[in-house]
Amino acid sequence: MNFREELILRCASRRRQKLGQMSDAAYQELLLAVKQDPEAYVDDPAEKAYVILGKTLRKFNESARDDDLLDDDQYMAARAKRFEVLAKACDAAIELDAGCLDAHLLRALATIERPDKLLDALLDLEEKFKDDDRPVDQLEWGDVWSRPRLRLRAAVARTCGDAACWKMARDAAESVLRATEKDGDPLGARNTAALAYARLEDEEGLNALEARWSQGNAWSNLARCLLLYKLGRMHAARRALRGYGQLTKGAAYALLKPMYVEVFLPDRPELAPGSFDEALAAVHEAEVIIADTPDFIAWCQTLDWFEADARAYAEKHDLDW
Repeated sequence: MNFREELILRCASRRRQKLGQMSDAAYQELLLAVKQDPEAYVDDPAEKAYVILGKTLRKFNESARDDDLLDDDQYMAARAKRFEVLAKACDAAIELDAGCLDAHLLRALATIERPDKLLDALLDLEEKFKDDDRPVDQLEWGDVWSRPRLRLRAAVARTCGDAACWKMARDAAESVLRATEKDGDPLGARNTAALAYARLEDEEGLNALEARWSQGNAWSNLARCLLLYKLGRMHAARRALRGYGQLTKGAAYALLKPMYVEVFLPDRPELAPGSFDEALAAVHEAEVIIADTPDFIAWCQTLDWFEADARAYAEKHDLDW
């Protein structure tokens, strides 16, 4: 989530509402002025809450940069401190603006680890913050005031996957897509949907989803591998696995040697297409499916070329093997 961008849009939109009728050209001039110094236009508790969240999340991410230098105990202590600071910042934002849905969402993600408990909390937030009669799929990403509800729904979809509620995950992800697909799927709902279709062994659904996009990514490619393997179509699964390995850097290593991926706060971070980080995130989100398909990794390891790709990537990038 780009807090600065949304703070600019919120401040400009609120100022436009206060000033009354304004032409589009005048609004663009206002938007440029706000971009120069967003905090100069923060005069409402709701935006003050956003400033707190943005600054805290930036510090949260900065404090994690040296985690690789820490031993396990030091890392766990540093992580616990980071999340404690984040939760307190969310409380401060909520005290300023009880209706700050992003603060409520961040707090839930930062403090509730069990997927089933987190899902209950997120569904409660959806009910509490249903501020109009529009369903999520009728919201507009271009309307900055609708974005918190869309972010929450995307988090519900991902958490449904973590809790192995795959039909709910599919439906929630598709509802987000109906609202955001024309804007390029900024919340990555297609990724959650792809994994859901794979787990549900719904090849027709996955085909229809992929047909809506000009190219695949780590999630769709991995979903295809898992789907074909689960359907017992091994030749096709092998071809899909080769494609997955070739199209994403370090994909084989990410799958055979999964690494820890931090919880998304509050949504999936922007990752370079085809990058190792994308591969890690895709495997992380597919962990529940992989664990439910125990022979899949063993099958991947029987393919000499796939294990060789993983080993070569580890040696090139000085990773454990």
